[in-house]
Amino acid sequence: MNGNERTFDLEELAALTGTPVRTVRFYIQEGLVPRPLGLGRGAHYGAEHLETLLAIRRWQNAGLSLERIRELLAGEPVEPPLVRRAGTVEVWSHLVIRPGVELQIEPGQAGLTPEQTRQLFRAVLEAFDHVTKPNQEKPR
Repeated sequence: MNGNERTFDLEELAALTGTPVRTVRFYIQEGLVPRPLGLGRGAHYGAEHLETLLAIRRWQNAGLSLERIRELLAGEPVEPPLVRRAGTVEVWSHLVIRPGVELQIEPGQAGLTPEQTRQLFRAVLEAFDHVTKPNQEKPR
């Protein structure tokens, strides 16, 4: 922490993040939030503490468990949380390959652009044709 960085006492930190003081202490005890700088009445918190608490709040609002949040804080890859609540609108792309064979994709969740989705559909159709043509050419 550089000497010009703003610091906060526990009550200020709690107010800025909308987190009860008791919860901040719990997160520190559980190792989710770093220990304060200094001891006793001289304990203070910096930008790292503020950012960590705000991240925890965002992830909790997205429905993640404290265990998953702990993993994310430990450096595991962050994937956008899949929040599927009543009223959530999703736009799915649906490819009918032939009766009984279909592919459904939600491009946003899959991380695909519209062009990538079209390319995938073309490739799936070609692969299906490749797999089924030998069966169609055999005499019955």
